[in-house]
Amino acid sequence: MSDWLILVEHATDVAQHETPHKVLRVRDYLANPRLFMSRRPNIINLARSYAYQSNGYYASLLAEARGHRIVPTAQSMVELSRKTLYAQALPELDAALARESEGRDMPFGPLLVAFGRVREHGLKRFGRLLFDWFRVPVLEVSLNPGGRIERIRPVPPNTLKGEARDFFLESLDAHTGRAWTAQKDRVPARWSLAVLADPKEALPPSSPASLKRLAAVASKMGVEVAPIGPNDLSSLAEYDALFIRATTAIDNYTYRFARRAEQEGMPVIDDTASMIRCTNKVFLKELMELGGVPCPRTEVLDENQSLDGLIERLGSPVVLKAPDGSFSRSVHKVSSEAELKERAKALFKDTALIIAQEYMPTAYDWRVGVLDGKPLYACKYKMARGHWQIIKHGEGGKVTEGGSETVAVEDAPAEVIDVAVKAARLIGQGLYGIDLKQNDRGVFVIEVNDNPNLDGEVEGLVLKDALWQSIIAWFADRLERRIGGVPGQAGRDAGA
Repeated sequence: MSDWLILVEHATDVAQHETPHKVLRVRDYLANPRLFMSRRPNIINLARSYAYQSNGYYASLLAEARGHRIVPTAQSMVELSRKTLYAQALPELDAALARESEGRDMPFGPLLVAFGRVREHGLKRFGRLLFDWFRVPVLEVSLNPGGRIERIRPVPPNTLKGEARDFFLESLDAHTGRAWTAQKDRVPARWSLAVLADPKEALPPSSPASLKRLAAVASKMGVEVAPIGPNDLSSLAEYDALFIRATTAIDNYTYRFARRAEQEGMPVIDDTASMIRCTNKVFLKELMELGGVPCPRTEVLDENQSLDGLIERLGSPVVLKAPDGSFSRSVHKVSSEAELKERAKALFKDTALIIAQEYMPTAYDWRVGVLDGKPLYACKYKMARGHWQIIKHGEGGKVTEGGSETVAVEDAPAEVIDVAVKAARLIGQGLYGIDLKQNDRGVFVIEVNDNPNLDGEVEGLVLKDALWQSIIAWFADRLERRIGGVPGQAGRDAGA
């Protein structure tokens, strides 16, 4: 086959005779993680929907886990889902559109852009710039009466008819005739540390007291810490770096802050790629398997699959999980076929795929914090009293947590630390909390958290201020590299 692969939901969306490249159904790509193991295809995802947790979304998300190159990325899908996420692109796009349309009437209808090509003549540079911002096969750009961009939305190719479809197929042919090019980053430069927290959050990843200690330690290291809240997005560019200490999610303000920080060229924990990867258990399942990281026996299910025999394969009980959840929410232990089907049906209302995993009872879970690919801390999180998880959610929002025990990294089992570090390095170079279970069969990764708890009385119990010094040094090193300083100087100054 060629280096290009076209993913479609139905064979009629793009027929095999319409392109010289291999055409494959999205569901077949999802169901076969070891396809193309010996090569790295260039994939064009033409799913009918890019909605969050749709099959189209999972195709792009899992392509990243498999090391395949794909357009659009899951990140582009998320950003184009609402105007507030792509608003940072509009000033540059509007300016380019105004330059090329000066002196002539703009079309009344929306602009159709396919692989950076615009149907209307004279907008070549605008089309390229739009594709540079969002690598999406087909986009529709709606304009307001003043000629400025009102909305940008992906267009499923199967909806295109007549001349519009011919234009799309011509653009597809032209695009695949060129070499793959990576999306460009836009990174203006600036300098100082904003810490994003929500004072109304019931279970924040760091307590107010811990954040005050962080600020005190940072001050001694020559770094100013400024607390910001969910409504401070407009002022984010005043700072040099961003540390998110609110519970992250793809569909809330934390993602918007992280993305804005990246657009401003700011070092950020958590970055958007880590958020997308860590918040989805389907992605993690494939990434860990392909990376050789031990995990419990796991199956990914779609609503068309039969659940018969699942309990026999994985044992009883089975743990069912929604791909996207935090604090043990949307995680259920089921022991019978009837309960399994009932829980699965409820979960499928919100997601195209769910996770079924073997149950591993232990008295505690290990949590290993990994920063920049190196182990930072090690804790034992004990199960909540009378419950099988470390957090128990009760009626009326009541939450019960188990106790904890913090140990020095060097005193933790070597296999626990090694597996945790291996898992974290598959995600990135930020801050991650790796949840593991240890039993007589070995050590297994349960989850990778992009936004792990950091509190002085738990995770910092052994390290004390060295916990915060490590975090500040991570930011300082990256900022110093950008302005030509000496990496690591902030960490050395703190230890002087």
